[in-house]
Amino acid sequence: MSSMWVLETPQPPPDARIAYGEAPQQFTELRKPKGKGPHPVVLFVHGGFWRAEYGLEHAGHLCADLTKRGFATWSLEYRRVGQDGGGFPGTLEDVASAADHLMSAAPSLGLDLSNVVAMGHSAGGHLAMWLAARHRLPPKHPLYRDAPLKLKGVVSLAGVLDLAQGAALDLGNGIVKTFMGGTPEQVPERYAVASPAALQPLKLPQVLLHGTEDDTVPLKVSEGFHARGVQQKDPVHLVPLKGAGHFELIDPRSKEWPSVVQAVKNLR
Repeated sequence: MSSMWVLETPQPPPDARIAYGEAPQQFTELRKPKGKGPHPVVLFVHGGFWRAEYGLEHAGHLCADLTKRGFATWSLEYRRVGQDGGGFPGTLEDVASAADHLMSAAPSLGLDLSNVVAMGHSAGGHLAMWLAARHRLPPKHPLYRDAPLKLKGVVSLAGVLDLAQGAALDLGNGIVKTFMGGTPEQVPERYAVASPAALQPLKLPQVLLHGTEDDTVPLKVSEGFHARGVQQKDPVHLVPLKGAGHFELIDPRSKEWPSVVQAVKNLR
């Protein structure tokens, strides 16, 4: 079974596409289960190393599967590296706006705002975890928002949770430095507010799923984040998926997928 299936196969169409800004990338895709609701929500952030060439289309397969299981899905698109306004800080501003737009949209859409789990894959794992961490930002920082969307928890699928480590490992041929506009030594103040690892402890439930054979984002990225969280008494749980690579975690046909679904259910 090719793990690239999710990237190569057209996604099932969403129920609605909802703009949260004026740029062409500033929209979300909504999928809703049958019935009146209010439905629990999975806010999903796609990966692709923050690069323009990878959009949210491949996330449609997992979102459709979660919707069949009774979850509404709110899949975020955002400006990426190579697009006007993409990278730091625009990408972070976009995911914050897309998440917070859920608060005003939810009542008319039959969504349960008290039951929202964020989940992201790879670079999207970074962004989902950052959404869970942004309440830790200094109140005077431009990325700080008063009363952001409240999450029940966050699920990271092979997430780039430590940007300084990602830069040191040269992930994606140096994409972290491109995304951040410099190295941790050159722009330390950016890494301090954009890296979830720099904002620990998050003080909400976190589940980290990561394939032991992932050669795109190595398991040690999640292991380090987990170890620091445990040391700080944060409610963080690591699930190493034996033999899995990078893309099985977002493939609803894979043997790893039930572990992802279970992680979401455990946070409800």
